Amino acid sequence: MIIISSCLIGLNSKYNGENNYDKNFLDILKEEIIIPFCPEQAGGLPTPRSPAEISGGDGFDVLKGIARVITKDGVDVTENYIKGAYEALKLAKIYGITKAILKSKSPSCGCGKIYDGSFKNKIKAGTGVTAALFLENGIQVISSEEFLRKK
Repeated sequence: MIIISSCLIGLNSKYNGENNYDKNFLDILKEEIIIPFCPEQAGGLPTPRSPAEISGGDGFDVLKGIARVITKDGVDVTENYIKGAYEALKLAKIYGITKAILKSKSPSCGCGKIYDGSFKNKIKAGTGVTAALFLENGIQVISSEEFLRKK
């Protein structure tokens, strides 16, 4: 079984109420059982919602209390992101999941690259909150970009 960001398989869970559907993600069903999950929704945020970015670090820093997740409107949603990450981890543990395919650049799911917190479409090295918590707990995280490159 694999946890996958729900927006990747066509569920409208993206911040703007849309999705990041790509048929290639559903092709995994030929080999694996997938469990779609959106940590932002599980953390109590609505869909649609104001876009958010990590300020002052990345997801590892958010988990340490050093960085914050802030919306474009200036609202601190850090606690929602942390709660959603722990809900995702709880699900992974219930099912014994050791691998996740997560949406690239997301403040929750990004792995290796995230937006820089300026809301100017700039990318920096870093990891989202859920991806960081997964990695800290031995769950392999594959970014959606990496997955598609290998297809």
